[in-house]
Amino acid sequence: MKIPDVNNLIFFILFFVPGFISIKIYDFLVLGERRDFSKSFAEAIGYSCLNYGAFSWLLIIIHSNNFQVNNPILYFIFIFLILFIFPIIWPILFLGVLKFKPLKRYFNKLIPKPWDYVFLKREPFWIIIHLKNGNRVAGIYDMDSFASLYPVEEQIYLQQVWRLDKNGKFIEAIERSRGVIVMREEIALIEFFK
Repeated sequence: MKIPDVNNLIFFILFFVPGFISIKIYDFLVLGERRDFSKSFAEAIGYSCLNYGAFSWLLIIIHSNNFQVNNPILYFIFIFLILFIFPIIWPILFLGVLKFKPLKRYFNKLIPKPWDYVFLKREPFWIIIHLKNGNRVAGIYDMDSFASLYPVEEQIYLQQVWRLDKNGKFIEAIERSRGVIVMREEIALIEFFK
């Protein structure tokens, strides 16, 4: 078995790992299909280069005036931050900026479906689910409720089921109800109320 060249290993760590970390964190935070990393190698290297570009000023400082020799612990802390910590922070920061109201309308494309857009907000709602068979299921969607998100097939769990009158007004909670799960294939439409 051939022992890998140390220089190649260092090159790989420097130019692939930071971008790979950023992509994995982003994929964890943003719903989407599973990424094929065999096709994302160049993308990971690109993100690593952006990371280094953002910290080029720090890299210049720690690689000049014998900084590495005079401050070895601080040097390794900065290298660790640049290689492993900031690649985690970039996607979180990026997604935080996208939540800024003036920019939000331009970037809603990151959320693949309206279902995800509504349920990712984690807001409480009174909900009426109209089923394809003509029946209705009404209840509360709150902190103990759950909706599956893309790429998983849509399902919704309402933590409490309520009775409706003929006009669609909420009357009372169904006694001893522990909630209900409704599958996507049964749903015609959903109404949300505050």
